[in-house]
Amino acid sequence: ALNVHDSDEEVVVQDFGGVNGVVAGDDEDEDEDDGIRWFLDDDEFAEPANLTRSQQRSKLLAATLLNSGTLIILGTEADGQGKMGGNTGGKKKYSQLSEEFRVDTRWIRLLDYLTTLGMKESDLIKMYKKHANAFYVRAYSARERLEYLLNAGVKQKDIRRILSREPQILEYRVESNLKSHVAFLADLGIPDSKIGQVIAVAPSILSHSVENYLKPTVTYLIEEIGIKESDLAKVVTLSPHILVRRVDFLFYDLYDFLAEEVGASRENVVKMVRKHPQLLQYSIEVGLLPRINFLRSIGMDNSEILKVLTSIPQVLSLSLEGNLKPKYLYLVNELHNDVQSLIKYPTYLSLSLNQRICPRHRYLVFLNKAPKGPFPVNSLLPSDERFCQGWARTSVDKYLAFRQNLMLEDFAKEYEKKG
Repeated sequence: ALNVHDSDEEVVVQDFGGVNGVVAGDDEDEDEDDGIRWFLDDDEFAEPANLTRSQQRSKLLAATLLNSGTLIILGTEADGQGKMGGNTGGKKKYSQLSEEFRVDTRWIRLLDYLTTLGMKESDLIKMYKKHANAFYVRAYSARERLEYLLNAGVKQKDIRRILSREPQILEYRVESNLKSHVAFLADLGIPDSKIGQVIAVAPSILSHSVENYLKPTVTYLIEEIGIKESDLAKVVTLSPHILVRRVDFLFYDLYDFLAEEVGASRENVVKMVRKHPQLLQYSIEVGLLPRINFLRSIGMDNSEILKVLTSIPQVLSLSLEGNLKPKYLYLVNELHNDVQSLIKYPTYLSLSLNQRICPRHRYLVFLNKAPKGPFPVNSLLPSDERFCQGWARTSVDKYLAFRQNLMLEDFAKEYEKKG
């Protein structure tokens, strides 16, 4: 799925492979990994539950019934009337859980600990449905593992999200799993202050084998896509999911689409991905095609679209209704320019309408320094200091004060409309 940007925040510039790219923001995808799982059930990754023989027989029976197509609730027992029931130890304390499945009293310490980290009963239900065995981990083992992640930089507020998506992380031992994954991220050059952020965005990284999956993915990014080793940390920090996707499939799907749609070469696509690695995660039908069709609708041919995309691939992540269309309408109606200005200055599409384009335009008009005819789009590109020095010929403080007042006026108008 494509997460587009409706907000009007100024876009941040990053440099990949010596080429300046404008990064539109953090494209957060659902942490799904195309059904690929590298976590193991052996002692290296998981702590086996210490179950009695009767419990093992119950689990075996449950698995047999599930495999035969019979729907049951794990951990429940039938009473004399054929109804499913369970012990009442956790019913009062975890009433929502008890409505969904039998709450084993041995889970209580673990559940109590998880709730201290912000987990709600609805989150615990998700955990159980996704990976019930996580509930058989001892509370002190879970504490040790989660405290390791917290010390590695994961924020406590992110624990809820992580465990809701990857509950099996509770089974991963510190020495044989978690440390090796954190070390892998550090070896990529990701600073300690960012490692926790990467894990929080894509916790399934911890469920993929370092040797069999993560390292080969990095090798592919370097050798096939052309991302420099020195840029890997930036790429992974911007798009952590790139480590847990089948990058080879995604790249060739993207290449095939862009080659057919706008005549892109492999080198063109490599250049786009190096600048904006999130591109590999975007839906072709829902994300890329509508934006390419928009560029066509305003008069660009395929070669011109390709020029824009290779220069600013982040255009493919911007909202049509909340970003691209308003900027184009402002370009035509207020700046009195046409589509050729976009082809010449594609960076215009990455600029904030409310914080950059509109204030600079209005400031030059206010100073009577706006030329007659088409407004110079290149006046929107430099830093505030260079804009004030070269175009407005005034101090930065005066311009910033004007911009602040303008934004307050616009906010007041919007507030009146809503009122």
